[in-house]
Amino acid sequence: MYLLNLSLVQFLAVFGSVSAVAVALYLLDRARRKQVVSTLRFWVAAEQPAVAARRRRIQQPWSLILQLVSMALLVLAIAQLRLGAPAQAGRDHVIVLETSAWMAARTGNRTLMDAARQRARQYLRALPAHDRVLLVRADALATPANSFEPDHGKVDAAIQSSQAGSTALNLDQALAFARHVQSQTGRRAGEIAFIGSGRTAERDPETAVPAPRNLRVLLIPDAIENCGLRKIGLRRSATNPDVWQIYVSAHNYGSRARVVTLALAFGPPNPAGRVPAGAQALSLPPGGDAEASFEYRTASAGIMGIDLLAHDAFPADDHAELELPAQPILPVTVYSSEPELLRPVLSATPRIAAAYRKPEEYRANDRGLVILDRFIPPQRPAADSIWIDPPARGAPIAVRQIVEQAPFARWNTSHPVAAGLRATDFKLEKTSVFDTAPDDGLIGEIAEGPVIVARDGKPRIVVFGFHPALSGMRYQLATPLLFANLLRWVSPELFRHWEISGGSVGTVKMQMDHDTAAKDVKVTAEDGSPVPFTLHERTLDFFAGAPGTVRVVAGDHEYLYALTLPQLWDAKWRPPGDARQGIPHFAPVLDSATDLWPWLALAGGGGLLAEWVLFGRFRRARPAARPVAMRRRMAQKV
Repeated sequence: MYLLNLSLVQFLAVFGSVSAVAVALYLLDRARRKQVVSTLRFWVAAEQPAVAARRRRIQQPWSLILQLVSMALLVLAIAQLRLGAPAQAGRDHVIVLETSAWMAARTGNRTLMDAARQRARQYLRALPAHDRVLLVRADALATPANSFEPDHGKVDAAIQSSQAGSTALNLDQALAFARHVQSQTGRRAGEIAFIGSGRTAERDPETAVPAPRNLRVLLIPDAIENCGLRKIGLRRSATNPDVWQIYVSAHNYGSRARVVTLALAFGPPNPAGRVPAGAQALSLPPGGDAEASFEYRTASAGIMGIDLLAHDAFPADDHAELELPAQPILPVTVYSSEPELLRPVLSATPRIAAAYRKPEEYRANDRGLVILDRFIPPQRPAADSIWIDPPARGAPIAVRQIVEQAPFARWNTSHPVAAGLRATDFKLEKTSVFDTAPDDGLIGEIAEGPVIVARDGKPRIVVFGFHPALSGMRYQLATPLLFANLLRWVSPELFRHWEISGGSVGTVKMQMDHDTAAKDVKVTAEDGSPVPFTLHERTLDFFAGAPGTVRVVAGDHEYLYALTLPQLWDAKWRPPGDARQGIPHFAPVLDSATDLWPWLALAGGGGLLAEWVLFGRFRRARPAARPVAMRRRMAQKV
């Protein structure tokens, strides 16, 4: 016989505490109570109250013994007393079932996942009926499929519903998790059975933990030849923004050299409408990589499909699709009687489509950006607008005064429109000074007040109190920089640098080209939800456990990660020499232990009920009739 839930010391501590309280209650003096007598003639009042002497002995020892025995039975029921030996009790086993992306590879007419599920069910059927089992699905994360379950049918259903995921196996994490949960149950630990191929992601030998001593390994044979895409990178050319530079890397996971064809096609989402964009033959050595580079010219949006014509047993890493954004174009409408004054600053940016019109040709429904040169329209434009030296009457921002021959004082470099501007050694022959609101952005100022003001809203408005090309500012380098900042502020995507990467799900490490504070970095998933990340010395780390697109915005750089490829293994895990292998054969004696706690609980409850009947309320209620009979006999004598 043995206790399952409590040790002997714990049982003695609990029972000793309960017994001490019960004995103390029996030794405690009872409080004074009302006494009923037949007549006051037999009541002799004491001159002083009687001194209550402490009770030296227990008046009802059988009641106390019955209570102690009953409570001992209840504590034994809580401790779950069992008939048999501890070695005959059920144990807690953990099945670590590999569900990595590699388990979707086919061998013959079935996948590795099918073989792993079959082996897991065979192992489950070999376990004794009293053993509890926890199923852990292991890929990049260790995910429990159930709690420690005595019903093996539920565990079998969880095994059959397990499917291959998208990430590589992190075996160290899975075994550490299994050992931790097994140690927290307080029951006798069984085996930790790993069932899978053992193909793991890159391991750090310094942080790797030793395998548990109770490990059993059931490896699935996976002698499969496979070649797949590893990394894909696309970025616009620095010399020609209409040209995409494409880099593709492929890896040979097999033991034989292979020659494969890498083909690109670009077009609509429907693959049937795409046109070839390039092709190259790659020679892949065993366990080695090969790279290829392409250039493709397009300014329109579309899908770039990349295919590795390998025709192997794992086709999931032979195809990738990346969405290319269109080349952004900002339509700019200039209303001016002297358009040649503004052509140089607008023609410097190739992504601007400028249209020049006379003031009398004004339309209020222009899109993009509207520039009004010394002109007040009858109706304000609905799009973002730049007002250059507007007349005081009708200006979008009230004019406080007109100043002549005013030296320029300072730039507000904290505003993005004035970022990087330093030149102040020029005069303004004539300028308007504006009466600004508290939320207006002051871009440039003279001693009398602001002369360039930006108002953020819908639409955005920028007002110049002077004409840059008709003042001393026309000779300054600050003029084209100021207009470039204005265009970037109005349309940030116009100057955004795009980089698109295709890779596998899992942990992504990105090296950034420039220093960016963490507060200026935004990482979002395909549905717009934020993705947690860390940034340390230009290295951005984040994790994506499912296929999809992750967008990283850092300043004027935008990175798109099309994480559609499965994450495959980097090394083959070798089990330790002392690890058990194969399906076990447990002795049938494991099922011979018998639970006694239901009978102990019934006996303990029955003992307390018997004590209450024999020595409790019913026992005290019967003598209560004696004073009544005594009063009747005394009345007859009188």
